[in-house]
Amino acid sequence: MQRIPNLLPYILKLVVFLGMVGFFQVATAQQTAPVQDPTRQAPVPTEPSGVAPVPPAGSPEQSTAPPATSSALAIGPGDELDVTIYGAPDLSGHTRVSADGNIFMPLIGEVRIAGLSSSEAAVAIMTQLQRNNIVNDPQVSVYVKEYTASGISVSGEVAKPGFYSAIGPHRLFDILQAAGGPTDRASNKVVVTHRGQDPKDATTLFLSKDPAEMTASNIVLQPGDTVVVPRAGIIYVLGEVNRPGGYVINATGGITVLQIVAVAGGPTHVASPGKTRLLRRTENGFQEQQIDVKKLLRGKATDISVRDQDILFIPTSGLKSAINSATLVGAAASTAIYRVPF
Repeated sequence: MQRIPNLLPYILKLVVFLGMVGFFQVATAQQTAPVQDPTRQAPVPTEPSGVAPVPPAGSPEQSTAPPATSSALAIGPGDELDVTIYGAPDLSGHTRVSADGNIFMPLIGEVRIAGLSSSEAAVAIMTQLQRNNIVNDPQVSVYVKEYTASGISVSGEVAKPGFYSAIGPHRLFDILQAAGGPTDRASNKVVVTHRGQDPKDATTLFLSKDPAEMTASNIVLQPGDTVVVPRAGIIYVLGEVNRPGGYVINATGGITVLQIVAVAGGPTHVASPGKTRLLRRTENGFQEQQIDVKKLLRGKATDISVRDQDILFIPTSGLKSAINSATLVGAAASTAIYRVPF
């Protein structure tokens, strides 16, 4: 019984020590805690992705929808939409934009959405629902299934140039196939201008046979894009060659007389290559130049470059009658077209 009073001083000291430790911990936590700025507003909660936020009652956003931005696709007459109003399946459904730019919604009537993006159209529908007190705190999403007002224009050297409706995602090769593919006179490149883009900033893509390069060129197109397939350079080789015709040239380094004659199979055994004529189209008509292909073949003369629309004519040996330029031009227009592999 005498040991109990002797332990009391130690117990009191332990209680005092623990109290001081707790006091220091609380003080340290208060000093390290961030000081809240009373002027700073609380963050505004964001809406789920794909759902347009509800504008506050009486706000300018509720009364007037802003025009669609240049980066967003604008809805137009004939476009096909899926409108979803969460919690109100009877008001949701599939619809199409009328010719005057409106859609009809149950209980609220017509809503004008032409010229708006899908998110802005959702705001316009929510505004009507709030004004008519149809749904409290409406959450609306608009999905455009088909853009018929903004298709993809395809022109140039394709079999069927025209305006193609963009239903779902499209890639370059899909559109070229829909347009019948490039013609025999098409170049190996395609010029794509995206919607709202300056034509000077158009993208030039090369149609290579390499699988990796083909995959890189097969870009995604959007409604409003323009695809142009330019015509390639064509050089005509007529007369006494083994394969006369027009040759599509896609080379960027230039083609010479000897190269194009070789592609055409070379002169025949009755040809007179020393009397070859080169016709070149100019602003003032065709200009003619005499070329001795025999000397070129023997390396006794400097090779000559040829250009787009040039006509190279190798006559028959002993031919006395003259063939005028108009005859050669007519023959070139009706000759076969071949693609040169360089």
